[in-house]
Amino acid sequence: MDISNKAEDQVAMANRKYVHWQDEGVEKIPPNEAEDIQAVADQINAMQKAQYNSHRHCYTGKAMLTGLAGTHARTQGIVKGTLIVKDDLPKHLKQSMFDHGGEHAVDRIPQPRGFAMKVFNVPGEKFDSTKTAQDIEFNSTPALDLADAKTTKEIIDLRINYGGNKPELYKKLEARPDTDLQKFRDSVRNTHLESTRQYSQTAYRFGDYVAKYCLVPSSETQKKLYEETVKPDEHEPDILSQWLKNFHEEHDAEYLLQFQLCENLEDQPVEYAGKVWDPEKYPWQTVATLVIPKQDSFNYELKSFWEDHMRIDPWLGLKSLQPLGSPNRLRRVGGLKPDFLKWSEC
Repeated sequence: MDISNKAEDQVAMANRKYVHWQDEGVEKIPPNEAEDIQAVADQINAMQKAQYNSHRHCYTGKAMLTGLAGTHARTQGIVKGTLIVKDDLPKHLKQSMFDHGGEHAVDRIPQPRGFAMKVFNVPGEKFDSTKTAQDIEFNSTPALDLADAKTTKEIIDLRINYGGNKPELYKKLEARPDTDLQKFRDSVRNTHLESTRQYSQTAYRFGDYVAKYCLVPSSETQKKLYEETVKPDEHEPDILSQWLKNFHEEHDAEYLLQFQLCENLEDQPVEYAGKVWDPEKYPWQTVATLVIPKQDSFNYELKSFWEDHMRIDPWLGLKSLQPLGSPNRLRRVGGLKPDFLKWSEC
């Protein structure tokens, strides 16, 4: 459910009781999490090394939980746009970088099942005081199968050992209590990226509060593209990139950036990212609009520069947008830095 712009709806949402990001129980670090995180770091480094040895190329970012970016070697395209923050937001939405209206330049980087945004010239206290940008990441499913550090270690181990044997892998996954979550990734519609709603999957601090965020295609052209999918007989390896290139050459794109605030930690867990926060109970609320003009989305030089020299990591950005929960503590660990590749800074 997306909240409307009607005054009575806005008042109702403003009067709700939202969880403060420092409230007791927002983050609960389980026993042995440090050991699980180190085990995942070792697994990811081994996978990255295999990827690099195979392709002589690999992402060097720590943003690996939204699809294990460190084990992928493909960017579908890069576009530039503008993030427009509304000036008349109600008080409960005037949080973090959205506390006043304005515009920010954005680079958007589509990846296999989602994309990331680097928002430039964002004021505010950051984890890395030398940075001026805010990184925001998305994936095309609202829940994260690698739901916490323990689950991540177990699932990566299964995919390493049985990734080449799908029947055996499924047998192992079906023996798990979270089998539906783990198998869901294989049933996601392979739709046009410009038509697909994108999600943070994990929780973040949102100024005073706790929230998840999403990006919603809002132009009629994008909405119509949702019915397009990659057919089983379409084996073109760059079909998604070609879709994007064709779209951006002919059309502008527009998205709504929305936040879903936490009201009930039992029903909206922060530590476990495998549960969807029910949008009927906890509606999405719009804080900004992303506008992308027509352009060439597949510039090889820019693509290579991004993959080799730029880094997407929300842990470098605003403290008022701090990543929360086990999956985000996992992605912060320094052990995920590949010891065989140069760790590029931006």
